Amino acid sequence: MRPTTLDPLFAPVTTLSGVGPKLGKLLDKFLGDELRGARVIDLLFHLPSGAIDRRPSPSIAEAPIGDVATFAARIAEHRPPPPGKGKAPYRIVVEDESGDVTLVFFHADVRHLLQTLPIGAYRIISGKLELWEGMRQMVHPERLLEPKLAATMPSFEPVYGLTEGIGPRVMGRIVAAAAERCPDLAEWQDEAFLARSGFPPFREAMQALHQPADAKAVEGDTVMRRRVAYDELLASQIALALVRRQQKKAAGRATSGDGQIRRALESALPFTLTDGQRQAIADIHDDMEKPERMLRLLQGDVGSGKTVVALMAMAAAAEAGRQSVLMAPTEILARQHAERLAPLAAKAGLQLALLTGREKGPGRRQVLEGLADGRIDIAVGTHALFQEGVAFRDLALAIVDEQHRFGVHQRLLLGSKGEAVDILVMTATPIPRTLALTWFGDMDVSVLSEKPAGRKPIATKVISLDRYEEVVAGVGRAVAAGAQIYWVCPLVQESDTLDVAAAQERSEALQQLFGDKVGLLHGQMPGRDKDQAMADFVAGRSRILVATTVIEVGVDVPNASVMVIEHAERFGLAQLHQLRGRIGRGSAASTCLLLYKGPLGPVAEARLGIMRETEDGFRIAEEDLRLRGEGEVLGTRQSGSPDWRIARPETDGDLLAAARDDARLLIERDPQLDSPRGQAVRTLLYLFERDVAVRLLRAG
Repeated sequence: MRPTTLDPLFAPVTTLSGVGPKLGKLLDKFLGDELRGARVIDLLFHLPSGAIDRRPSPSIAEAPIGDVATFAARIAEHRPPPPGKGKAPYRIVVEDESGDVTLVFFHADVRHLLQTLPIGAYRIISGKLELWEGMRQMVHPERLLEPKLAATMPSFEPVYGLTEGIGPRVMGRIVAAAAERCPDLAEWQDEAFLARSGFPPFREAMQALHQPADAKAVEGDTVMRRRVAYDELLASQIALALVRRQQKKAAGRATSGDGQIRRALESALPFTLTDGQRQAIADIHDDMEKPERMLRLLQGDVGSGKTVVALMAMAAAAEAGRQSVLMAPTEILARQHAERLAPLAAKAGLQLALLTGREKGPGRRQVLEGLADGRIDIAVGTHALFQEGVAFRDLALAIVDEQHRFGVHQRLLLGSKGEAVDILVMTATPIPRTLALTWFGDMDVSVLSEKPAGRKPIATKVISLDRYEEVVAGVGRAVAAGAQIYWVCPLVQESDTLDVAAAQERSEALQQLFGDKVGLLHGQMPGRDKDQAMADFVAGRSRILVATTVIEVGVDVPNASVMVIEHAERFGLAQLHQLRGRIGRGSAASTCLLLYKGPLGPVAEARLGIMRETEDGFRIAEEDLRLRGEGEVLGTRQSGSPDWRIARPETDGDLLAAARDDARLLIERDPQLDSPRGQAVRTLLYLFERDVAVRLLRAG
């Protein structure tokens, strides 16, 4: 049971004052996932990405131009727009002894302005100060306060990542309310390490992160962030240590077959296995035949043929009369795996079924019965596979695709669906050796380094968005020649804060030129519409698929030979590499166009340069780590790291080593976590949602 002290943090966001159902829905989309809505803790761990300096200037004359400025001034004059010019802005002049500033309001509520800013009154004013025709002006000031309320405005205001429909002020207010809920918790860190590191208590660190004392408090590698990062790494390492101990304790089961189904499968393949695939298959079979449980990572670059290796492993389980499950991070990918594997499985006499959150009614019931009575050999699906009510007759092997999308606790849940289940994890995100230990320290590793025969290299070009018309003309020529094209955009709808071409708008613009040859696919579409858009593209009914990064993982259309990535400078290297891997899967020569909006920063320029130079995912991963290690840290989803919310594997290596040693020692001394520190550590595991490890303790 989760400690009751944490209940306020795991409550829905709608329990915060001022968060009603409408705001709650927006936050669910932004911070929730397919299994649950947003909770207070999701806001607590939604850390600021920067801070606005709102320290007041001594006078208007000394206020910084071109930046956010804060000053006290007297309201001197209201200037309504001239008669007949209703669309012109409403202006208010404010002044002090040193000069004046014109405040500019478009679509103004005049009555409100006359009431709140009467002539002669003094106000604290804050916003971006600019020069317009030699005069100081501020368009829509961000803050207008009476002097007696000056103390309510922080000197440094945190800046948070936003989502459509929630502005900065609202986000700031609700995150502050979430931070207030953070309880005082018993200390789980080792006392000597805590003192040596100079770490404050957990609650104090969280409060400081959300109430920055200066700009460095959010940008720099502060003691406060490192404190919480260490907590997160420690939770993860303790969970891993408990898993390892449990796996050593729980004997595995040998799964060995006669090779008949595997031979039938191999002869049904339309290609020859590569040496790397043969080696990986041999490694996996050796593991499965041993009485210990397998825990293996299959690491292969985009398009190296991991899925076939997975199918061979599942065939080996079927030869022994046992079942397998393949879990994918998204419904699109699960469906695609099922469609691709079903015909091959059928040729070898294997029964394969799909199970996602969308399967309902009699169809779902049939699948559940088939899994329970053993008629179904292979289940392919999403998170839905490890929900209660899904039972297997004899599960031998669980395969997790795109490991970084699932936490260690989810791997465990799958493993708990059978007796001594072997686990194979697949990832197409090439992971530098330095990080492989962090994320997969508990695993043996197989690497697929070569691509299947016949794959052609992909020509990658970096092009300025100013040449958009030329790119569209080139796309038109490719469509006329029979090619299919992916066009990837970073956001779904035009956002007020980012001038990024939205997928919806881009698809509308391209439809005007290419009509119904243009399809649209993004994460906010209903599942059926997503499937339809993908099916139309696979069948060639649509020739251009405008999409967000939903297509990043696993989508396979051999005829697609052109990839256009708009605003490529906004994507991480790992993600660009994944996206590019969607093409070059057929016999045609393929081209990837990276469209950027200048001017580029040095890191973005280096990133695009590496993409142009190489297709080697491992080299790209090392470069990605090097670039991010220089201080440009991408969001976890963007950089393909596992579910870290605070920790940054590329800069927190020293903390990771300490957390690993501490976890090992702690579990040796207090294997049941019964001591006072052990009890506090249980709270830590629940806090960072590694609580499956606590269930392992109870299971003995």
